[in-house]
Amino acid sequence: MDVNYKYKFKPFDHQVDALEYGWDRIEFGLFMEMGTGKSKVLIDNMGMLYQAGEINFALVIAPKGVYRNWVAKEIPEHMSDDIPHRVIRWVSGPNKKQQEEMRSVKDKFEGLTIFVMNVESFSSLKGQKAGDWMARALGTGGMIAIDESTTIKNHKAKRTKALMKIAAQFKYRRLLTGSPVTKSPMDIFAQTEFLRPGLLGYESYYAFQGRYAVTQRRSMGAQAFQQIVGYKNLDELTSRIEQFSFRVLKKDCLDLPEKIYTIRYVTLTDEQAKMYSLLQEQAMLMFEDGEMVSAPAVITQMLRIQQVMSGHLKTDDGEMKYFPSRRMDALEEITEEHQGKAIIWSRFRYDIIQITEMLNKKYGKGSAAAYFGDTSDDDRATAVLNFQNPDHPLRFFVGNPATAGYGLTLTEANLVVYYANDFNLETRIQSEDRAHRIGQKNNVTYIDLICEGSIDEHIVKTLRTKIDIGAKVLGEDAREWLSLKPTMK
Repeated sequence: MDVNYKYKFKPFDHQVDALEYGWDRIEFGLFMEMGTGKSKVLIDNMGMLYQAGEINFALVIAPKGVYRNWVAKEIPEHMSDDIPHRVIRWVSGPNKKQQEEMRSVKDKFEGLTIFVMNVESFSSLKGQKAGDWMARALGTGGMIAIDESTTIKNHKAKRTKALMKIAAQFKYRRLLTGSPVTKSPMDIFAQTEFLRPGLLGYESYYAFQGRYAVTQRRSMGAQAFQQIVGYKNLDELTSRIEQFSFRVLKKDCLDLPEKIYTIRYVTLTDEQAKMYSLLQEQAMLMFEDGEMVSAPAVITQMLRIQQVMSGHLKTDDGEMKYFPSRRMDALEEITEEHQGKAIIWSRFRYDIIQITEMLNKKYGKGSAAAYFGDTSDDDRATAVLNFQNPDHPLRFFVGNPATAGYGLTLTEANLVVYYANDFNLETRIQSEDRAHRIGQKNNVTYIDLICEGSIDEHIVKTLRTKIDIGAKVLGEDAREWLSLKPTMK
């Protein structure tokens, strides 16, 4: 690395390796597992390229729950003091002061300008226009980076297409993700096209799919389609990805405490079991009537089944029905057995509210804080700050993994409970690693509440399959994870 760059904080050896391998590459993927410090690597990379006279502008794009972190925490903590810089954050509905700040990106600045946007904004015309303007005005002397790059894995999505167009005008392009494959090997195509069209050697998604996917012609009613039923040539794909990326796992570079996975089995009440069976029958009829079933219809029905298992059901007319549930009783038992701070994840708003109320009633007001879509920015920041303070009485962080599972450091927790899972591998891995990352000093226990023979087990099996496929694409051994073998309470 032929650059005399002064780090603000000394990097770990694996971070130095990442920089030495890719700091001056035009296109590069930092496929570093969550908790290994890929944000610092990118920030130091910006500083190095600025110091070398290669860039004076950087556009960082991150998910909604993460992008504020870049402004408030990551860049201030890691950017070298020798690099003059300013950081400007995109706000979709800005007040007068925020409008002035965003407009200041047009002002001449003798240093490095870093503009941070949330990836969701590129689904809107307003966000696209802002990105287009910056690409045209500043891209030739800049870097564009996407944090959690699986947010653009869908090659057909509006925001993916918008970002492809914008990226083409930037001199340097970067991807950041610990899990580039969260569903299938097909996830990688759009991400690499962002780096450079044709980087993997294929002119279209369908040519890529033809090389690495096994398809079968299927029909449903009058509709016929090609369905992916397996994958092939994955060793070749691994080799191609390695040519433009850096991969590191926590177990290979950090001396972190152990992850411990366990299951707490729960049973349905009679009322839950009746409604579960009814919804299951309705789901089967959807497939047996010979009509093409839409994905949203299937997802809605599965959501309803899951809701029942948590003790509630939102009907078509918006009415909420409630059922006796042993899941909350199991959670109470777990909290009674545990000493220290804990994270509790659920995909449902109702669960988060009910759990927070139960814990505050049981352990005292202020013992639990909720973190989900309705939580204000100020309350979110306060919840994280108080939870990370070992002397603060806030013991339980109750959140939605899709909202709070990205970008947060919650290393005061040594217990993580999954009250209600979903099929999204990315949010699962991300939410696990809020506690298991740099700064964690204790073993972390993960407990999944599971009803045997139900959709709970189906979700875990699906996630397991996705984990194994992702490991294969990246040339790794299958990781240790949750086992569905019965465990003793």
